Amino acid sequence: MRKPVVPTIAIVVTVFAITVIIIPVSTFTIPFTVMAAQQDPINSTASTQQNTNSSSSTTSLPLKTIFKQAEASVVQITSKIPAAAADPLNPQSNATTLGSGFVYDNQGHIITNGHVVGDAKIVDVTFVDGNRYTAKVIGTDIYSDIAVLQISQNNTQAQQLLSSIKPLALSNSSKLEVGDQVIAIGNPFGLSDTMTTGIVSGVGRLLPAASGIGFSIPNTIQTDAPINPGNSGGPLLNTQGQVIGMNTAIFSATGTFSGIGFAIPSNTIIRISPALIEKGYYLHPYLGLNGATLTSDLSQNLTGGAAATNLKGIYIDTITKNGPADKAGVHGSTIDQYSKKHAGDVIIGVDGHNIVRIDDLISYIDQHKSVGDNITLTVYRNGHAIDLNATLTSRPSLIPFLTAPSIPPSPIPHPPARPAPLPHP
Repeated sequence: MRKPVVPTIAIVVTVFAITVIIIPVSTFTIPFTVMAAQQDPINSTASTQQNTNSSSSTTSLPLKTIFKQAEASVVQITSKIPAAAADPLNPQSNATTLGSGFVYDNQGHIITNGHVVGDAKIVDVTFVDGNRYTAKVIGTDIYSDIAVLQISQNNTQAQQLLSSIKPLALSNSSKLEVGDQVIAIGNPFGLSDTMTTGIVSGVGRLLPAASGIGFSIPNTIQTDAPINPGNSGGPLLNTQGQVIGMNTAIFSATGTFSGIGFAIPSNTIIRISPALIEKGYYLHPYLGLNGATLTSDLSQNLTGGAAATNLKGIYIDTITKNGPADKAGVHGSTIDQYSKKHAGDVIIGVDGHNIVRIDDLISYIDQHKSVGDNITLTVYRNGHAIDLNATLTSRPSLIPFLTAPSIPPSPIPHPPARPAPLPHP
């Protein structure tokens, strides 16, 4: 697995079934994740399933050709924010959020980010020709930040649209390599029909959950293609005009693009979207432990002599009571009567595959496991490696932790005085 280049900063992220704590090693300010989907609220007074890898050609198309072929399938999404949430001091005002999306199939399904639609049930979808349609939010997965809309078919105009729209083909994002050229199309700052280009800057990135609440998104694509508020939900294309990702977030200290953007990979969209269309939700597998990539500092707390000093794996801190890891017998760290912390297990392998970083385990579960699957964890304990078997369950609900109204993030992030509370994984 490719090792990402990470600045020496401290971040806390919640992942799949694991809270990753990267130990502080410097005093650098953490760049906050800004969802790239929505620009600031604009105040006013007033069925064919998507085919993947549909093109076998690897010939790169001219950029202008890609744009002309894709622009009619990329939409602008607008939704209303409740007046009280938008401006408590002026309850008479309304607010509209702007985002992007793209056509998924000929049944009128549109893919976008969950944070683009927020809590809205009905949104407006506007095509490049200016025609606007009403769409219902039929499924949202807060864990992967994916939402599916469906355009209403209750009028002749909408029915004509469905007979003519062209879904964008989704390609295999696992084939991406650093240096591949990519194209982003969307509506940055409400500027519709905008294309930017860049390269894949990294693959397999772990995207921290927005506001520190929830589970981080694994396997995201890092790109330097300029994306800004309003771009989220729009497609990230390869040079054959196929979707390889969905623009989702940026790292920025100012709220505008600073060279690091992230996209949800197309393989995640391919896996989750059908379930959202059919059921309205997707069940993610859950392991139930908190841990971090093992460092030399953490390894000093382990027993096992020289073997422990050179050990690579995932340091286990806490275990969710009665969760899959707990039932499998995984040990977390403990604190004695003198307030001294003693190390727990270190996961060094999963299903026979070596594990070096926390990202390895998260990505493996994300790509290869489902709720109800068995998983074998090889752990290092007291100088010995042992195998423990766990059965993955579904993630616990985040609803009790999402008590704040759904408001689009400000392009200028303000660090909280204290970290937001995390759900116990």
